[in-house]
Amino acid sequence: MKEKKLVPRRRFEEFQNADAWEQRKLSELGKVTTGKAFSSADFNEDGEYLVITNKDISDSKRSQNTVTDRINTSDDKLISQYKLNGENILVTMDGVNLGKTGMYSNDKALLAQRVGRIQSDQIEFVYQVTSNPEFLSVMRTLSVGNAIKHISLKQIADYTSFVPTNKEEQAKIGSFFANLDDTITLHQRKLEKTKAMKSAYLAEMFPAEGERVPKRRFAGFTGEWKRRRFNEVIELFSGLTYSPNDVNESGTFVLRSSNVQNGEIVDADNVYVNSEIVNSDNVREGDIIVVVRNGSRSLIGKHAQIKKGMDRTVIGAFMTGIRSCQSNFINALLDTQDFKREVDKNLGATINQITNGMFRDMSFLFPDNKEQQLIGEFFKKLDESINNQQQKLDKLKAIKQAYLEEMFV
Repeated sequence: MKEKKLVPRRRFEEFQNADAWEQRKLSELGKVTTGKAFSSADFNEDGEYLVITNKDISDSKRSQNTVTDRINTSDDKLISQYKLNGENILVTMDGVNLGKTGMYSNDKALLAQRVGRIQSDQIEFVYQVTSNPEFLSVMRTLSVGNAIKHISLKQIADYTSFVPTNKEEQAKIGSFFANLDDTITLHQRKLEKTKAMKSAYLAEMFPAEGERVPKRRFAGFTGEWKRRRFNEVIELFSGLTYSPNDVNESGTFVLRSSNVQNGEIVDADNVYVNSEIVNSDNVREGDIIVVVRNGSRSLIGKHAQIKKGMDRTVIGAFMTGIRSCQSNFINALLDTQDFKREVDKNLGATINQITNGMFRDMSFLFPDNKEQQLIGEFFKKLDESINNQQQKLDKLKAIKQAYLEEMFV
């Protein structure tokens, strides 16, 4: 029986009849090396060269130096061997980010030990091979160690992948994905900038700790904000307690912590229960749902606003619902540092839970209703912008993943 040619499902037109892809090791696609074991005594905050370690390799394609490790050296041989000039693919060889990859180029940076370095004349194509989830999965499967998992340089060099034998096809695929990566990076930066802008506005449009007026206000508002207990301005409703036997493939949707992401309601690990056992309120447009009990302390206080009507939808027992005639303002208030401080104060040392009683007793500063309305509308529009940008970014990432699956074997 004739062996079937191994080719990707999608191929550029000019390569439709080219040779089948063949399996190659990374060491055949480029030069695989690692860095130098610098001593902490070598570091100097005024050093001429940055020292790039695993900590500097992020999920971003173009990794950035996030620590200030620097070194001075006049050893020309050392500089020549470890300087990160040109385009380099860096691979983390140990720690929590083991197997992560990033592109890096800086002729004033030296590579530290435990970071793999790949240099190739088809760097963009090879980057797609190493940034693929399959590479990460294989590296983590190969890793050894108890306290700190690690991989060897040989394991990186021996990683195999099917690649086109034609260098021109490699180059075109690499260029295609490089342009797509650049677009994703631009959208990622735009999103991060908008989120940073929101944080800045929250800090300025709500009073700082110890103050009674914010730094930034809408025109015409001058009075001090007044401290009020939460139970004076909101109504709380509790979630549904149910058993595993109540769970169905359809019925009433139960919103849980997994359904709250980035301040929005999402489909994630959805749970439905028999509608006949439901004895709690259906959520309404404008309601804010808050995580009040969770195994992860950092998730307490995570929240999202119900943006549209949701029939047959309730919240779970580990959630609390908030109703208010100033829902947009309250939703913004829950993003402030003031709310985070109240949560931390009420959590205590061991229990990851906020009770409804604790919620009612929290107190915050409030302006008059008209100013609350304007602030709420301002942050609602900002949240909509962030959500739209997040959706565009997610769509681009999904498009890239689809292309990876079709254009690689």
